[in-house]
Amino acid sequence: MKKVFILIAVLLIIIAGAYFLFSKENKKVQEREEGQLPQNMKAVIKTNLGDIELELFSSLAPKTVDNFKKLSKEGFYDGVKFHRVIKDFMIQGGDPLTKQEELKGDWGTGNPGYFFEDEIHKENRNSEGAISMANTGRPNTNGCQFFINTNNNNYLDKKHTVFGKVIKGMDVVEKIENLAADENGLPLDPAVIQTIEIYD
Repeated sequence: MKKVFILIAVLLIIIAGAYFLFSKENKKVQEREEGQLPQNMKAVIKTNLGDIELELFSSLAPKTVDNFKKLSKEGFYDGVKFHRVIKDFMIQGGDPLTKQEELKGDWGTGNPGYFFEDEIHKENRNSEGAISMANTGRPNTNGCQFFINTNNNNYLDKKHTVFGKVIKGMDVVEKIENLAADENGLPLDPAVIQTIEIYD
């Protein structure tokens, strides 16, 4: 009987050791896999009304984030206005035509000279504070214009790619949202993007 107990004890020790080694190896694999995922970067939209700090979803919307990063670093957004504000909905900017007052009738139609595809997935949530790509109303027509949700607009989840969220400066977003505007949402005195800084 004593030998049986000793044998059981030895078997339990072997099983426990194997489980420990297996768990440790699984953890290492998981850490390696997580390390291979692109890390989320930060961006700061500097406006004449204050700064808006963003976390960009590099792993969820890599093409969109790369495009936003590229345009920002090129200075594409410098001097661009938030040309559309709708209370309890969103603020929209990123149109290069807004740099020219004489083109005011065309504000909202500008693009960078190309379009790229949507990145829609189950985590795509147009919740309050999320930054998303504006488009022409058709799929895969992303360019340079974006909007920041000031409400939970989840009916847009299958239409507009979310590529980040505001982590600081929602008070600035609210200031822009509350600017006096005409019946089309065009602010009488639009907020201006001075520059967008990217922190990889």
